[in-house]
Amino acid sequence: MTVTIRKILIANRGEIACRVIRTAKKMGIATVAVYSDADRDALHVRQADEAVHIGPAPSSQSYIVIDKILDAIRQTGADAVHPGYGFLSENPAFAEALEKEGVTFIGPPVNAIQAMGDKITSKKLAAEAGVSTVPGHMGLIEDAEEAVRISASIGYPVMIKASAGGGGKGMRIAWNDAEAREGFQSSKNEAKSSFGDDRIFIEKFVTEPRHIEIQVLGDKHGNVLYLGERECSIQRRNQKVIEEAPSPFLDEATRRAMGEQAVALAKAVGYHSAGTVEFIVDGNRNFYFLEMNTRLQVEHPVTELVTGIDLVEQMIRVAAGEKLSFGQEDVKLNGWAVESRLYAEDPYRNFLPSIGRLTRYRPPAEGMQWDGTVVRNDTGVFEGGEISMYYDPMIAKLCTWAPSRLEAVGAMSDALDDFEVEGIGHNLPFLSAVMEHPRFREGRLTTAFIAEEFPEGFSGVTPDADSARKLATIAAYLNQMLQERAVQITGTIGNHRRVVGRDWVVTLAQRDYPLTVDMSADGTIARFADGATASITGGWVPGQSHARFHVDGVTLGVKVDLVGTAIRLRWRGIDVTARVRSPRVAELARLMPVKLPPDTSSMLLCPMPGVITSIVVKQGDTVEAGQTLASVEAMKMENVLKAERRGVVKHIAASAGQSLAVDELIMEFE
Repeated sequence: MTVTIRKILIANRGEIACRVIRTAKKMGIATVAVYSDADRDALHVRQADEAVHIGPAPSSQSYIVIDKILDAIRQTGADAVHPGYGFLSENPAFAEALEKEGVTFIGPPVNAIQAMGDKITSKKLAAEAGVSTVPGHMGLIEDAEEAVRISASIGYPVMIKASAGGGGKGMRIAWNDAEAREGFQSSKNEAKSSFGDDRIFIEKFVTEPRHIEIQVLGDKHGNVLYLGERECSIQRRNQKVIEEAPSPFLDEATRRAMGEQAVALAKAVGYHSAGTVEFIVDGNRNFYFLEMNTRLQVEHPVTELVTGIDLVEQMIRVAAGEKLSFGQEDVKLNGWAVESRLYAEDPYRNFLPSIGRLTRYRPPAEGMQWDGTVVRNDTGVFEGGEISMYYDPMIAKLCTWAPSRLEAVGAMSDALDDFEVEGIGHNLPFLSAVMEHPRFREGRLTTAFIAEEFPEGFSGVTPDADSARKLATIAAYLNQMLQERAVQITGTIGNHRRVVGRDWVVTLAQRDYPLTVDMSADGTIARFADGATASITGGWVPGQSHARFHVDGVTLGVKVDLVGTAIRLRWRGIDVTARVRSPRVAELARLMPVKLPPDTSSMLLCPMPGVITSIVVKQGDTVEAGQTLASVEAMKMENVLKAERRGVVKHIAASAGQSLAVDELIMEFE
């Protein structure tokens, strides 16, 4: 039996709410947004046909309060609800409440959510269905000491996971008893805060794993298909950062085997709608069931780009009772797609969350590009909007498609170069660094990629000799344009007109590049003191924050900022400040003393804007290196702060429950 869906309420926020609204509008269906105090001016509120206020900023008082969503449904007469991902998307009580209300849930049946949404139950069912599963303890764990005993019996390393978790929340890897004890409590706290459910289980952590998931889609008539796989191995703190479809690792036989197992599992629980079966895959292409996400995945756009199937549209049609209009044989994987998650976090401060106003937010142009590649940007923010501390730090999903993997990766590098974000810390330079990394480009991925390739964190990309010379050429070119412009503005004073010099020294990445700049109608040539030359053309004008330059035939999309007398250039994850001086001024500049940063070694400063959840030491305590001092929660993640060395607590300036800004004092040491 089919039903007519006329108005959809999206029980979510941010980019996924905007994503659902886009497809609903294409289908001629009205939409209702819900919003908290923090989201009053949010993009999804602006885009929906109607919007209903549902409470204070914390999601526990707004987005995950079922009664408030039901009130919004009654107020607007919505006849269907799309839950997006996170929040109430995998809450069976919510689906049941909608059913009682006579409202269509655009998602799977309640029994499937109950069976698959709980990781412990889903693993038991998968094992019963003959699906290969990772060894672990499926029972509930009462306390940290029991977690230690179980972890030791399974054998380290182990993964401690929230039963009701998702999106990397409530997950910790433990390599010894101490980490198991601490990880259990942190996972439990994080799970309760994010999902209202603090149940924890433990499983064996497979070393050198790949995280590969299968997209499934089923209707209410018993038809279930798989739509290929997504490679999600580039993760940080168990949070996906970059995804792609298909996987560069799978062969057709493994893809089919994984897909058929995923379909069999979905059929075993009477699944319909879109869902994802996640697997861990070892180096020999052995795969093990991890969990099933009974919802739309964050990374669904890459599947849409390679299959041409609008998953949100299919979810709506399935919810209305329609049969799938295509079969397994009709599903073809065309080309390659890559997704980069743009997070509001500072990669130079160990990726800690960042909040504030987006003073500039200018994504690259979407759609088909001149070279046949495709750019897509799913976002929930806008220039001038605020990034709140209350929600997930992801602010956009940048996707590119091309006929081949390397072309799609190259298109992503170009798109990241063109993406302008200012006002907050963000991970654009890190994403660019990954795209350019030889191991990533070769497809040699594991979930440990970031930990192995960036063991000391991310401190920026050091330009190689060729990149540094290109950027020095651009800096010299910009300086020459600015100098010529200054002369034109100043004009002639008496009989004197200032002559712009041609000899300069570009100081960039702690290296001097003496050169001569020759400008003509045909272009500009930079002649370096070592005999090398570089030709450059470009369309930059003063005040422009991004421009394309052609250096020796290579096109570079570079972000440009004038910082006093210096020129800041950002490209491919490189962030350098170039100073262009006359030879004499450059000579004198080398004699200037270097200003040292202030000494904060005796202080514990808040590393991000957040709420102090605990202070576990007191004034006068002697602490050892590695000892836990406090914990801070921001954007639904708990961060444990530890002592860097031995010392005595002199003064505690903050208390549990207090909201602190970045670099605000927590405690001092003698």
